[in-house]
Amino acid sequence: MDRATHSAYDDDAASFAQDWHDQPPPADLHAIVQNYFLKGTTADIGCGSGRDTAWLTANGFPAHGFDASEGLLAEARHRYPQLTFSHAELPDLAEIAPASFDNVLCETVIMHLDRTEIAPSVRRLLDILRPGGILYLSWRVTPAADVRDPHGRLYAAFDAALVREALSGTAFLLDEEVVSASSGKTIHRLVAKKPG
Repeated sequence: MDRATHSAYDDDAASFAQDWHDQPPPADLHAIVQNYFLKGTTADIGCGSGRDTAWLTANGFPAHGFDASEGLLAEARHRYPQLTFSHAELPDLAEIAPASFDNVLCETVIMHLDRTEIAPSVRRLLDILRPGGILYLSWRVTPAADVRDPHGRLYAAFDAALVREALSGTAFLLDEEVVSASSGKTIHRLVAKKPG
C-alpha cells in the first residue's frame, strides 16, 4: 500500500472504522456476494474494520480478514473478537499460500496502490484462489490523474483494462461501474471465476 495511505489508516483507525460502521449497509455488495460466491472459505483482503468479514461469516462464507494497517486490524479484532484477522499487504500477500480460498473479496483497496502494483496485486489475488474459485474486486474510480484526499490517502487513476488484462484467462461474471449504495462514490466492480 502507498505509504501515506498506510499511515493515514494507522493514525486514525478508530475514526475510519466508525465511519464505515455508520454508513448504510452495503446491500448491493451483499447481493453480489450471495449471487456469485461459493459456499466456502473467503479471504477479505483489505478488511479494514472487519465489517464485511463479519457479514461474510454470518452468511455462509466463513471469512478470514487481512489488512496492511495494524491500526485497522486492532479495530477489527476489538469489534469482532470471535473472528480471525491477520496482517497481509498487496501485492505480495506473503502470509497467504496459493490456492487457499474458495472466494476472495477485495473491496475498494487497489486504488490505494501505486499504479505499477495494481496488475501484480490482481494476479496475486487470483493466485490465492482455489481452482474454480470466485474473485470479487472493486475500486473507487478516479478520472484523469491520481489524487489524495484530505487524509493523504492515494486514489490512483487507471483504466479498467489494466485489471481485465491481469485477469486474462478467467471468466468474467460481472463487470460494471456504479455508484455504491454504501459510500455514494463511483466504483468499478468485477467478479471473475478462476479456471477449474
